[in-house]
Amino acid sequence: MVTDMSNSRNFELNCPLPISEYDRVLLAHGGGGTLSRKLIQEMFFSQFGNDFLLTEHDSAMLPAGKGRVAFSTDSYVVQPIFFPGGNIGDLAVNGTVNDLAMAGAIPKFLSVGFIIEEGLLMEDLWQIILSMQQAAERAGVQIVTGDTKVVDKGKGDKIFINTSGIGWIPVDVNIAPQNCREGDVILVNGHIAEHGVTIMSAREGLEFETTLESDTAALNGLVAEILAVSKNVHVLRDPTRGGLASALNEIASAASLGIEIEEEAIPIAEQVKGACEILGLDPLYIANEGKLLAFVSAADGPDVLEAMRSHPLGTNSAVIGRVIKEHPGTVIMKTSIGSGRIVDMISGEQLPRIC
Repeated sequence: MVTDMSNSRNFELNCPLPISEYDRVLLAHGGGGTLSRKLIQEMFFSQFGNDFLLTEHDSAMLPAGKGRVAFSTDSYVVQPIFFPGGNIGDLAVNGTVNDLAMAGAIPKFLSVGFIIEEGLLMEDLWQIILSMQQAAERAGVQIVTGDTKVVDKGKGDKIFINTSGIGWIPVDVNIAPQNCREGDVILVNGHIAEHGVTIMSAREGLEFETTLESDTAALNGLVAEILAVSKNVHVLRDPTRGGLASALNEIASAASLGIEIEEEAIPIAEQVKGACEILGLDPLYIANEGKLLAFVSAADGPDVLEAMRSHPLGTNSAVIGRVIKEHPGTVIMKTSIGSGRIVDMISGEQLPRIC
């Protein structure tokens, strides 16, 4: 007997869409801000939601025997594919390593999926592959499985890359956005907005007196140094799409606490400030690829700051704010003139195709 499942399948697939003010996906839905969050919560979480996914961490933290593993995936569509300081290949490796490290995990293994447009130069593909292997070696991870697809010319944009990763979480590490605590100090490991401004400058052919380069880097070594000096690291987050502002808002929302930051304490290189003025951009909302935020108990803050500044990727580290109980779920910035400004999540898309 053959059972016709078409009616039940159509019933399932014809369920009404969640309420949305948009009838089509916009570029801004991928920008890491308010629209991204609505898309994820209303569409994906409504169907895929489970205890692992709903932590809204950079990685899922999964049981594995007597321990835990972190599992993460990300896709890279950056344009241009080669830019000062890196390319789409090392960006893909570093980005997934960092997502694992933000869970306090020791990254171990990566998978790589390539979607290549017909006509891509073999020389370019080879350079991307070499950079991925070099980035993996620097991070201490292995690329152990993958997939390759080629699409018709005009049906892609040179190359897209997906990377997934697995890492081991030490038994004494418990890092998640919900663990943020009142009184925590907030540290960043250096100048923000360098990656996004570099990509935009390369894309638009802009030239500045000083050379701008992406900050793309694997941060697992820096995280190891942080965790070696403190057992009171509550949250780690790499502020990629949506920048510093979006990352802080996500953490404030997850922990139902307020965050207060100091404008003058946020490290921003002069050439980035100048570029942002020319481009009309706010550096708080610009993507980073080699920066992390660490939420640490106030008592351990000085030791963590010293450890970060001793690492090559943290020489310009700074304390930029603290966690407070007032205005839960909101980020407030004390400006250079002494006033207070609410720092919301970005609502649109400043820089598409940034990672």
